[in-house]
Amino acid sequence: MRTALVIGTGLIGTSAALALAGRGVEVHLVDHDAAQARTAAALGAGTDEPPEGPVDLAVVAVPPAHVATALAEAMRAGVARGYLDVASVKGGPRRELEALGADLSAYIGTHPMSGKERSGPLAATADLFEGRPWVLTPTRDTHTEVLNLALELVALCRAVPVVMDADAHDRAVALVSHTPQLISSMVAARLEDADDTAVRLCGQGIRDVTRIAASDPRMWLDILSANPGPVADVLAGVAADLDETVQSLRALQAADESKRRTGAEGIEDVLRRGNAGRARVPGKHGAAPAAYETVAVLISDKPGELARIFADAGRVGVNIEDVRIEHATGQQAGVVQLMVQPAAAQVLSASLRERGWALRQ
Repeated sequence: MRTALVIGTGLIGTSAALALAGRGVEVHLVDHDAAQARTAAALGAGTDEPPEGPVDLAVVAVPPAHVATALAEAMRAGVARGYLDVASVKGGPRRELEALGADLSAYIGTHPMSGKERSGPLAATADLFEGRPWVLTPTRDTHTEVLNLALELVALCRAVPVVMDADAHDRAVALVSHTPQLISSMVAARLEDADDTAVRLCGQGIRDVTRIAASDPRMWLDILSANPGPVADVLAGVAADLDETVQSLRALQAADESKRRTGAEGIEDVLRRGNAGRARVPGKHGAAPAAYETVAVLISDKPGELARIFADAGRVGVNIEDVRIEHATGQQAGVVQLMVQPAAAQVLSASLRERGWALRQ
């Protein structure tokens, strides 16, 4: 691939453009908001000047509701040899494109499974897709050349290609992406009118659950409007679990011992099913989940403290597999949770103590 046209310079489009431009591809940028395209160009994502002729690949990075129209217009103008979109919903846009009479042999639907709570070109990074799954949804009509161009794009963005049926993809993202967004927002909404005293007690758990609730509502309305059925199906299952959980909690308040026992069994059931589901979430680099031990280190909120911890771990040859930080309420301090292989936990703990770190048991 030598040339590309990115249509839509938000987070995903600009990040893809940055990755392509950084690897020698001549990238042209266009957006309905010309200022946004200029911003992306100023960041080094390419040029907002139009290409002189057809490019190798057109990447349509607009909201799902506008994907089919943008693709059809680009195809009619003959701007590229191959066309793809990066919307988070695949079945609907493809059917809309077919209804518009477009040549589906020149098109492939794709979806990079990566993003941020922030949107727009200023949030974009060239490494946004590195190591992340990038779904491709070819059909029997998809030309081999177009599939190869899409695979080259994925490789240049250093993502991992995953081939799926479009409707299977939409059901999958309803489960692992779209429903979690709504549930996170629902939990966060409980905080809007909560007493200040309760909010001050917020810890890492509520921060983890509500992190994605900070996402742009307008963007998510576009996404959910394009995939309402599969999301509603998943939420119906969640609603059934919620109803049963509420009944179990009410039963725990009963005077009757048998009712309390039934309530406890219901709560235990949903917690255990949660354990089983969480255990299926892929681990580091998409591999099978691994069991790590946690070394908790008390840390002050001063520049260079994290770097010192990592350097001290490196001196004894311990690899930090994952890390979390809990910030203390009302203090310039917190706890860094270092996840390491079980065999390394004791070595790391002893080494950090020798170097003056205070560990939390």
